[in-house]
Amino acid sequence: MNRQVQAAIMFLVGAALLHAGWTDLYLRYVKAGLQPLLLASGAVLIVAAAATVWYERKSRRGNAKPNRHEDAYTHTHEAEEAHDAGHEREHGTDGHGHREPRVSWLLLVPLFALILVAPPALGSYSAMRTGTALQQPYGYAKLPASNPLPISLVDYAGRAVYGHGRSLGNREVRITGFVALDPKGAPYLVRMALNCCAADAQPVKVALTGDIPPVLQPDTWLQVTGTYTPEQTRDSLNNRPIPYLRVTGAKPVPTPRDPYDESWNQ
Repeated sequence: MNRQVQAAIMFLVGAALLHAGWTDLYLRYVKAGLQPLLLASGAVLIVAAAATVWYERKSRRGNAKPNRHEDAYTHTHEAEEAHDAGHEREHGTDGHGHREPRVSWLLLVPLFALILVAPPALGSYSAMRTGTALQQPYGYAKLPASNPLPISLVDYAGRAVYGHGRSLGNREVRITGFVALDPKGAPYLVRMALNCCAADAQPVKVALTGDIPPVLQPDTWLQVTGTYTPEQTRDSLNNRPIPYLRVTGAKPVPTPRDPYDESWNQ
Protein backbone atom coordinates (compact mmCIF):
# COMPACT_ATOMS: atom_id res chain seq x y z
CA MET A 1 0.00 0.00 0.00
CA ASN A 2 1.55 3.32 -1.06
CA ARG A 3 1.55 6.47 1.01
CA GLN A 4 -1.31 8.10 -0.85
CA VAL A 5 -3.60 5.21 0.00
CA GLN A 6 -2.39 5.21 3.59
CA ALA A 7 -3.12 8.93 3.87
CA ALA A 8 -6.57 8.52 2.32
CA ILE A 9 -7.48 5.72 4.74
CA MET A 10 -6.16 7.66 7.74
CA PHE A 11 -8.15 10.71 6.66
CA LEU A 12 -11.36 8.74 6.23
CA VAL A 13 -10.93 6.93 9.55
CA GLY A 14 -10.35 10.28 11.26
CA ALA A 15 -13.38 11.80 9.55
CA ALA A 16 -15.51 8.82 10.61
CA LEU A 17 -14.38 9.21 14.21
CA LEU A 18 -15.14 12.93 14.17
CA HIS A 19 -18.54 12.26 12.62
CA ALA A 20 -19.39 9.67 15.27
CA GLY A 21 -18.03 11.87 18.06
CA TRP A 22 -19.96 15.00 17.06
CA THR A 23 -23.24 13.07 16.74
CA ASP A 24 -24.94 10.54 19.00
CA LEU A 25 -23.61 7.72 16.85
CA TYR A 26 -20.65 7.14 19.15
CA LEU A 27 -23.04 6.21 21.98
CA ARG A 28 -23.79 2.98 20.12
CA TYR A 29 -20.14 1.95 20.47
CA VAL A 30 -18.55 3.51 23.58
CA LYS A 31 -19.56 5.19 26.83
CA ALA A 32 -20.31 8.90 26.81
CA GLY A 33 -17.21 9.77 28.83
CA LEU A 34 -14.95 8.67 25.97
CA GLN A 35 -16.24 11.34 23.56
CA PRO A 36 -13.24 13.70 24.06
CA LEU A 37 -10.77 10.89 23.37
CA LEU A 38 -12.72 9.88 20.29
CA LEU A 39 -12.67 13.41 18.90
CA ALA A 40 -8.97 13.79 19.71
CA SER A 41 -8.18 10.50 17.94
CA GLY A 42 -10.05 11.62 14.83
CA ALA A 43 -8.22 14.96 14.78
CA VAL A 44 -4.82 13.27 15.17
CA LEU A 45 -5.51 10.90 12.28
CA ILE A 46 -6.54 13.74 9.97
CA VAL A 47 -3.42 15.71 10.88
CA ALA A 48 -1.29 12.60 10.30
CA ALA A 49 -2.93 12.08 6.89
CA ALA A 50 -2.21 15.69 5.90
CA ALA A 51 1.39 15.37 7.09
CA THR A 52 1.84 12.17 5.08
CA VAL A 53 0.61 13.87 1.88
CA TRP A 54 2.84 16.90 2.51
CA TYR A 55 5.91 14.72 3.15
CA GLU A 56 5.25 12.63 0.05
CA ARG A 57 4.94 15.72 -2.18
CA LYS A 58 8.06 17.25 -0.67
CA SER A 59 9.99 14.04 -1.32
CA ARG A 60 8.85 13.95 -4.96
CA ARG A 61 9.86 17.57 -5.54
CA GLY A 62 13.26 16.81 -4.07
CA ASN A 63 13.68 13.73 -6.24
CA ALA A 64 12.74 15.71 -9.35
CA LYS A 65 15.91 17.84 -9.07
CA PRO A 66 18.95 16.65 -11.11
CA ASN A 67 21.06 14.37 -8.96
CA ARG A 68 23.50 11.66 -9.91
CA HIS A 69 22.53 9.73 -6.81
CA GLU A 70 18.77 9.48 -7.13
CA ASP A 71 16.76 7.90 -4.38
CA ALA A 72 16.65 4.11 -4.70
CA TYR A 73 12.97 4.20 -3.91
CA THR A 74 12.23 6.31 -7.01
CA HIS A 75 14.05 3.86 -9.30
CA THR A 76 12.27 0.92 -7.77
CA HIS A 77 8.89 2.59 -7.97
CA GLU A 78 9.33 3.55 -11.65
CA ALA A 79 10.55 0.07 -12.52
CA GLU A 80 7.55 -1.49 -10.82
CA GLU A 81 5.16 0.82 -12.68
CA ALA A 82 6.74 -0.07 -16.03
CA HIS A 83 6.66 -3.76 -15.23
CA ASP A 84 3.02 -3.61 -14.11
CA ALA A 85 1.99 -1.69 -17.24
CA GLY A 86 3.62 -4.30 -19.48
CA HIS A 87 2.13 -7.13 -17.47
CA GLU A 88 -1.35 -5.62 -17.77
CA ARG A 89 -1.00 -5.27 -21.53
CA GLU A 90 -0.02 -8.90 -21.81
CA HIS A 91 -2.43 -10.42 -19.34
CA GLY A 92 -5.29 -8.00 -19.02
CA THR A 93 -6.34 -7.37 -15.41
CA ASP A 94 -4.92 -10.61 -14.02
CA GLY A 95 -1.59 -9.08 -13.00
CA HIS A 96 -0.80 -9.52 -9.34
CA GLY A 97 0.84 -6.10 -9.25
CA HIS A 98 -2.57 -4.44 -9.78
CA ARG A 99 -4.50 -6.55 -7.35
CA GLU A 100 -2.88 -5.43 -4.13
CA PRO A 101 -3.69 -1.69 -4.28
CA ARG A 102 -7.22 -2.39 -5.46
CA VAL A 103 -7.87 -4.87 -2.69
CA SER A 104 -6.47 -2.44 -0.13
CA TRP A 105 -9.39 -0.09 -0.83
CA LEU A 106 -11.70 -2.72 0.67
CA LEU A 107 -10.44 -1.44 4.02
CA LEU A 108 -12.79 1.49 3.46
CA VAL A 109 -15.93 -0.67 3.51
CA PRO A 110 -16.18 -0.73 7.34
CA LEU A 111 -15.74 3.04 7.37
CA PHE A 112 -18.69 3.60 5.06
CA ALA A 113 -20.69 1.14 7.14
CA LEU A 114 -19.84 3.16 10.26
CA ILE A 115 -20.98 6.40 8.63
CA LEU A 116 -24.05 5.15 6.77
CA VAL A 117 -25.40 2.37 9.00
CA ALA A 118 -26.02 2.96 12.71
CA PRO A 119 -26.20 -0.39 14.51
CA PRO A 120 -29.04 -0.84 17.00
CA ALA A 121 -28.23 -0.88 20.69
CA LEU A 122 -28.05 -4.27 22.35
CA GLY A 123 -31.48 -5.39 23.48
CA SER A 124 -33.55 -8.21 24.89
CA TYR A 125 -31.94 -10.95 22.78
CA SER A 126 -28.54 -10.28 24.35
CA ALA A 127 -29.98 -9.54 27.78
CA MET A 128 -31.78 -12.86 28.17
CA ARG A 129 -28.74 -14.83 27.05
CA THR A 130 -26.41 -13.22 29.58
CA GLY A 131 -26.63 -13.35 33.35
CA THR A 132 -27.37 -10.17 35.28
CA ALA A 133 -24.21 -8.18 35.98
CA LEU A 134 -25.39 -6.37 39.11
CA GLN A 135 -22.47 -5.42 41.36
CA GLN A 136 -22.47 -4.29 44.96
CA PRO A 137 -21.91 -0.51 45.00
CA TYR A 138 -19.28 1.13 47.19
CA GLY A 139 -21.89 3.44 48.67
CA TYR A 140 -25.16 5.20 47.99
CA ALA A 141 -25.64 8.84 47.09
CA LYS A 142 -28.31 10.80 48.92
CA LEU A 143 -31.60 10.63 47.06
CA PRO A 144 -33.58 13.77 46.18
CA ALA A 145 -36.91 14.42 47.88
CA SER A 146 -38.95 14.33 44.66
CA ASN A 147 -41.90 11.97 44.34
CA PRO A 148 -41.97 9.86 42.29
CA LEU A 149 -38.23 9.50 42.59
CA PRO A 150 -36.37 9.31 39.23
CA ILE A 151 -33.65 6.70 39.65
CA SER A 152 -31.55 4.63 37.28
CA LEU A 153 -32.34 0.96 36.97
CA VAL A 154 -28.84 -0.01 38.10
CA ASP A 155 -29.09 2.24 41.17
CA TYR A 156 -32.49 0.83 42.12
CA ALA A 157 -31.28 -2.75 41.70
CA GLY A 158 -28.21 -2.13 43.88
CA ARG A 159 -30.22 -0.46 46.64
CA ALA A 160 -32.88 -3.19 46.52
CA VAL A 161 -30.48 -6.15 46.64
CA TYR A 162 -27.48 -4.96 48.65
CA GLY A 163 -29.09 -2.10 50.57
CA HIS A 164 -32.24 -4.15 51.28
CA GLY A 165 -34.36 -1.19 50.23
CA ARG A 166 -33.56 0.85 53.34
CA SER A 167 -32.79 4.00 51.33
CA LEU A 168 -35.93 3.51 49.24
CA GLY A 169 -38.52 2.84 51.92
CA ASN A 170 -42.07 3.13 50.64
CA ARG A 171 -41.27 5.88 48.16
CA GLU A 172 -42.54 5.60 44.61
CA VAL A 173 -39.72 5.39 42.09
CA ARG A 174 -39.60 6.01 38.34
CA ILE A 175 -37.32 3.81 36.22
CA THR A 176 -36.71 3.60 32.48
CA GLY A 177 -35.57 0.48 30.67
CA PHE A 178 -36.45 -1.91 27.89
CA VAL A 179 -38.65 -4.98 28.21
CA ALA A 180 -37.25 -8.50 28.11
CA LEU A 181 -39.16 -11.74 28.56
CA ASP A 182 -37.70 -15.00 29.83
CA PRO A 183 -38.63 -18.36 28.22
CA LYS A 184 -41.65 -18.61 30.56
CA GLY A 185 -42.85 -15.13 29.60
CA ALA A 186 -41.90 -13.45 32.89
CA PRO A 187 -41.23 -9.73 32.27
CA TYR A 188 -38.07 -7.86 33.18
CA LEU A 189 -37.01 -4.27 32.86
CA VAL A 190 -33.39 -4.14 31.68
CA ARG A 191 -30.55 -1.73 31.01
CA MET A 192 -27.25 -2.74 29.44
CA ALA A 193 -24.35 -1.49 31.56
CA LEU A 194 -20.98 -0.51 30.09
CA ASN A 195 -17.45 -0.63 31.41
CA CYS A 196 -15.92 0.82 28.28
CA CYS A 197 -17.75 0.00 25.07
CA ALA A 198 -20.66 -1.97 23.66
CA ALA A 199 -18.45 -5.05 23.29
CA ASP A 200 -18.39 -5.47 27.08
CA ALA A 201 -22.03 -4.48 27.73
CA GLN A 202 -23.82 -6.63 30.29
CA PRO A 203 -27.45 -6.56 31.40
CA VAL A 204 -28.80 -5.51 34.77
CA LYS A 205 -32.31 -6.86 35.27
CA VAL A 206 -35.26 -5.93 37.46
CA ALA A 207 -38.20 -8.34 37.60
CA LEU A 208 -41.67 -6.80 37.42
CA THR A 209 -44.69 -7.60 39.52
CA GLY A 210 -47.89 -5.81 40.39
CA ASP A 211 -49.88 -3.79 37.84
CA ILE A 212 -48.04 -5.01 34.75
CA PRO A 213 -49.39 -4.01 31.30
CA PRO A 214 -51.28 -6.96 29.76
CA VAL A 215 -49.24 -6.96 26.54
CA LEU A 216 -45.48 -6.44 26.58
CA GLN A 217 -43.28 -6.57 23.51
CA PRO A 218 -39.57 -7.31 23.93
CA ASP A 219 -37.30 -4.29 23.34
CA THR A 220 -40.12 -1.82 24.05
CA TRP A 221 -38.84 1.03 26.19
CA LEU A 222 -40.99 1.72 29.25
CA GLN A 223 -41.05 4.33 31.96
CA VAL A 224 -42.23 2.40 34.99
CA THR A 225 -43.36 3.77 38.33
CA GLY A 226 -43.52 1.48 41.34
CA THR A 227 -42.37 0.73 44.85
CA TYR A 228 -39.68 -1.40 46.41
CA THR A 229 -40.52 -4.96 47.40
CA PRO A 230 -38.15 -7.32 49.24
CA GLU A 231 -39.03 -10.12 46.84
CA GLN A 232 -36.09 -11.41 44.79
CA THR A 233 -35.38 -14.12 42.26
CA ARG A 234 -32.22 -15.68 40.88
CA ASP A 235 -30.92 -15.41 37.36
CA SER A 236 -30.99 -18.87 35.80
CA LEU A 237 -27.79 -18.11 33.87
CA ASN A 238 -25.44 -17.13 36.69
CA ASN A 239 -27.53 -17.47 39.87
CA ARG A 240 -27.09 -13.81 40.79
CA PRO A 241 -29.93 -11.99 42.57
CA ILE A 242 -32.55 -10.04 40.64
CA PRO A 243 -34.77 -7.65 42.62
CA TYR A 244 -38.45 -7.08 41.97
CA LEU A 245 -40.26 -3.81 41.46
CA ARG A 246 -43.95 -3.59 42.34
CA VAL A 247 -45.38 -1.73 39.35
CA THR A 248 -48.05 0.91 39.86
CA GLY A 249 -47.93 2.39 36.37
CA ALA A 250 -46.09 2.07 33.06
CA LYS A 251 -46.02 3.90 29.75
CA PRO A 252 -43.98 3.45 26.57
CA VAL A 253 -41.28 6.02 25.89
CA PRO A 254 -38.88 6.63 22.98
CA THR A 255 -35.46 5.03 23.02
CA PRO A 256 -33.24 7.35 25.09
CA ARG A 257 -30.37 9.26 23.56
CA ASP A 258 -27.92 7.05 25.46
CA PRO A 259 -29.41 3.53 25.59
CA TYR A 260 -26.67 2.21 27.88
CA ASP A 261 -26.37 2.72 31.63
CA GLU A 262 -22.96 3.71 32.98
CA SER A 263 -23.93 4.35 36.59
CA TRP A 264 -22.75 0.98 37.85
CA ASN A 265 -19.06 1.89 37.54
CA GLN A 266 -19.10 5.58 38.31
